[in-house]
Amino acid sequence: MDYKAGEILVFNKPLTWTSFALVNKVRYLLCQHIGQKKLKVGHAGTLDPLATGVLIICTGKTTKQIDILQAGTKEYEATLQLGSTTPSFDLETPVDATYPTQHITRELIDTALKRFVGRIEQIPPAYSACKVNGHRAYNLARKGQDVELRPKVLVIEKLEVIKFDPDAMTLDIRVTCSKGTYIRALARDIGQALSSGAHLIKLCRTRVGEHTLDDCIEIDDFPAWLAAHPQTENTETAKI
Repeated sequence: MDYKAGEILVFNKPLTWTSFALVNKVRYLLCQHIGQKKLKVGHAGTLDPLATGVLIICTGKTTKQIDILQAGTKEYEATLQLGSTTPSFDLETPVDATYPTQHITRELIDTALKRFVGRIEQIPPAYSACKVNGHRAYNLARKGQDVELRPKVLVIEKLEVIKFDPDAMTLDIRVTCSKGTYIRALARDIGQALSSGAHLIKLCRTRVGEHTLDDCIEIDDFPAWLAAHPQTENTETAKI
């Protein structure tokens, strides 16, 4: 492995960690490993703090491939709580409204989900990294300011039910989609399509392009992984 020249590493981002925090930790451990104070490190596709799963991290010259890597098809497994909403569309903020759910059946869910397969328009969450007049939308939203974002065109290749629990009113789904898809916003839209409400209570990114959870390194295991994959000079860049 030649981390200085550039490598592509795949991590399972821990719950509550920001993507930036994971990049910083990886950079710190790599610099210690190679005995260097600085190393270019970046990630290909942000994951929310309350999400886990595949996060591709590039070092050295492979950071030039980030745009290509993050454009890869993504797959997620998500759990939605039906019948209630939050301003952030997930557990970052408390429930702000509740809605009837007695009418929700598996048949209704199957019919509603068909609306979201294919090329669709989606309004990003106010609590997102989208920019509004040069400011991050989430900074404005957290200050209580109204945030208006324009719809974005994206593609959902597949949307399937993993499990529906009518007692808990939770819905587990698997989503295969293009870059730029907000699963939190999809949860919001599914709730509305069910004539109710919904928010995200669990999210895991299971694939980015050809990289899956099976390829991932756990950050706690990274020091041992580095010991087994030492820095070598002038080697051909390799993928995990």
